[in-house]
Formats: sequence, structure tokens, C-alpha cells
Amino acid sequence: MKVLITGANGFVGKNLIAHLKERRDVEVVSFTRENSTAELSALVVDCDFVFHLAGVNRPQSPEEFKVGNTDLTLALCQAIEASGRPIPVLYTSSTQADRDNPYGVSKLAAEQSLHDLRSNHGSRVEVLRLPNVFGKWARPDYNSAVATFCHNITRDLPIQVNDREAVISLVYIDDVVDCFIKAMDAGTSSDFLTEVRPVYSITVGGLADQLYAFRESRDTLISEAVGTGLVRALYSTYVSYLPVERFTYEVQKHGDPRGVFVEMLKTKDSGQFSYFTAHPGITRGGHYHHSKTEKFLVIKGKACFRFRHIVSNEFYELHTEGEQPQVVETVPGWTHDITNVGNDEMVVMLWANEIFDRERPDTFTMSVGTRA
Repeated sequence: MKVLITGANGFVGKNLIAHLKERRDVEVVSFTRENSTAELSALVVDCDFVFHLAGVNRPQSPEEFKVGNTDLTLALCQAIEASGRPIPVLYTSSTQADRDNPYGVSKLAAEQSLHDLRSNHGSRVEVLRLPNVFGKWARPDYNSAVATFCHNITRDLPIQVNDREAVISLVYIDDVVDCFIKAMDAGTSSDFLTEVRPVYSITVGGLADQLYAFRESRDTLISEAVGTGLVRALYSTYVSYLPVERFTYEVQKHGDPRGVFVEMLKTKDSGQFSYFTAHPGITRGGHYHHSKTEKFLVIKGKACFRFRHIVSNEFYELHTEGEQPQVVETVPGWTHDITNVGNDEMVVMLWANEIFDRERPDTFTMSVGTRA
């Protein structure tokens, strides 16, 4: 399949091309600002699908809205008609297409040209009236407030919030691209207007607060809930704006004669992650918990774990090593310790189900001792 993408160098175009390059059955042809409308006929003649993403939304003069949105779309439709083939088109319009402003009027007129193409020429046409699109590679101070805020906050620059309670609607670039590709692959469409889902809503103040929380997590080590939904998409976007010199950050290392202990990541409701080391012959632990639980994974070296029930005095011992990954769980009510029984430094990953609370550590010293 040969696909033409107008506006190929734009924010949405770059993301779409990145995804399409992962497919061996798609060849991409690009139309950018360097091309003229006269070239459209030659570009579409053997194309199987057109993503019409090109447009103008921040012109030097209002007249550019008509040239970059209405006139360009009409030229594309005429090129498709001249090809003699009902080439399908997906067009990125705007939620402002039903508003009486120069931008909205130009987008609505572009939609009308595509509607006529569908009615008169038989091309399958899908129009997406997109709200604010955000994600990697959007231009700060141009594409969206999300891009501007991410760019500035990752560089410790100020942001301007005029109305914290103003609500903005957002769609994430990966969801937009997924919708594009599904439309391309579908082959048929029953609707002229198509929607991207999900659409997220957030206040401008809430957006700023969330992005600042991402920045602060490097100091607190407490991660936001970045695994799903809007927070996931915002975090991915935020990280994409980090300058290369901020790809890394330091965490505190606690060392003593036994080895070192380093906390890496904490969560608000799912515990924390860390690692520690131990020199040969060193034993760490020797305590029990009433509620706290932990998971240990030896990733280097050889370990002996010992457990003793604090009431029944039952004893249990096991061995594990980095060469054969095995998770060892500590159980409430059992005092436990871990000893490096190898000849090299031992390195152990550790997860605890709660963030350590110095006021209520739920950690009580008690020797495990040896098997009776």
C-alpha cells in the first residue's frame, strides 16, 4: 500500500510516519511545505490512501487560513478526481469547524470539499475534528499548552497560567495515530465524521500541577500513577521533552561496612523499590514485620535466607542465587535475615509493599538464630 501524507513534517505527521515505518506493507509518500500544490496530481496518481494532515493554525495573516486549509484541500480533491480513482482520504479537521472564526470557517470549507469528493467521485472520506492533540514532538509555544508546559518545566523555566479553572479537552497522539491506522486498514466507513477516543478533560491548573509533580518525583522518588489513562500519556509526553543532559538523575546511596543500600522508586499505594549489596559472609536483616511484606531477588551472588516464626519458633532456611532467579517473600510474623554465602559481592533487588515510615516502621529487631 502506498500512502500519501500531507503535512508530513508536522507534529502529527512525524508520529504517523514513525508508526507506519514499522509496517512492511506500507510505503509513505510525503507532501510538505517544500512542495507546491501543482505536485499533488503526480503524488496521488498511484497512492492507495491519503492522510491529509497539512493545514495552517497560526498564520501571519487571516488570509493564510484560507490558503493553507481551504484551498489546499480543494487542490487535493481535484488531484484525486483527476487520477480517476476513488482514493480514500482521512482529514484532520478541528473542533472549531463549527465556530464562526477565520480558522473554523476555513476548516469547514475544507470539509465541504471532501464531502463533495465523496458524493461526486466516490472516495471514502473520514474527517476527524480533533481537540488539542498532545504527545512527543509537539512544538512548544505552537501546538498545545501541554507541549509548552512540558518544555518549560523540564528546563526549570516559568509557565503562564491565566485561568487555573479553564477546562481543556485533549487527545493523545498515540490514540490519534491508532485511529488513523484503523481507518486506513478498515477499507470501508459509514460515517463522514470520525472521533478519536478517549478524549481527556483537565483544568489548566490541574495540568500544571501534574507536570510539576512529575518533576518533583525525582527528588521525592514517589512516582505518580503513570500506568494508565491521562497520567500515563502526560508522563510519556513530559519525559519526551527532557533535554539530553537530564536523561539521568542521582539517587542517594547509603553505605556501611556491610555494603550499600539504594532506594530507586516509591509509589503512593504500591510500595517501593530498592537494592542493596552485601560483602561475602555478611548477614543483613534480623527483624520481623507485623504487616509489611517484601520480595527479594538476588541478581548477583549466592544467598542464604533464614526464617523463624516469632511465636511457634519454627525455623526455615533456603538458598538462592543470581544464576537462577527466584523471588523470596518475607511473611509477617517471621523474623528473617539474608547472608552472602558466596565468594563475591551479592546484589539484591528489594520490593516492599509500603513506603518506609520512620514514625511507624513496622520493623522489629529479633535474631533468627540457627536451626535447633
